[in-house]
Amino acid sequence: MAKIGKRIRSAREGIERTKLYGLDEAVQMLKDRSKAKFDETIEVAMNLGVDPRHADQMVRGVVNLPNGTGRTVRVAVFARGDKAEEAKAAGADIVGAEDLVEQVQSGTIDFDRAIATPDMMALVGRLGKVLGPRGLMPNPRVGTVTPDVAAAVKASKGGAVEFRVEKAGIVHAGVGKVSFDSKALVENIRAFADAVQKAKPSGAKGNYVQRIAVTSTMGPGVKVDPSSLGASQA
Repeated sequence: MAKIGKRIRSAREGIERTKLYGLDEAVQMLKDRSKAKFDETIEVAMNLGVDPRHADQMVRGVVNLPNGTGRTVRVAVFARGDKAEEAKAAGADIVGAEDLVEQVQSGTIDFDRAIATPDMMALVGRLGKVLGPRGLMPNPRVGTVTPDVAAAVKASKGGAVEFRVEKAGIVHAGVGKVSFDSKALVENIRAFADAVQKAKPSGAKGNYVQRIAVTSTMGPGVKVDPSSLGASQA
């Protein structure tokens, strides 16, 4: 059995593994235990009562975090003409059409989010096997296939976070940095949980939100009482 380091033991001290903490207390516990030399990301993970292998139990969406994510997001936009110019003016890092498709096909993916105008999807569709596994494929359901590329770019730069449930029924995302004040982190986590709740699929039965935990990049996980997020378990 691997030895637990002194730093990890110290971070875990005072956290009961089976206890459910209120969100405010859980966030403060993570901040108090952050000892890394970099600004750690705060993440939230939610276990949902769904089986994503069934189409009517897929959970996917996007949420605009009220206080941003604290990270720089590089945005690529597949567009031509006026739409390409709108994307550039809105702050897109990479803009292109056939040239950008070729760049991605060659294996160069230097962006964190991809947006496309509807007319570009015939071309972008060829990139499904490349962008799909990375969670970068533009999709109208999360607002990344849209004629309003300027708004999509600004949302991506301003704190829009996409989420998609994994095979085990878990959905997770980074929701800020340890350097954020506690109030900002709590607001972001509540916004994320609310978006996941609103994305509840028709095929979900029984308890939808089953377990919630928050953690930092180098810190311990803290279990959260779902009722303290305002997220219903129904």
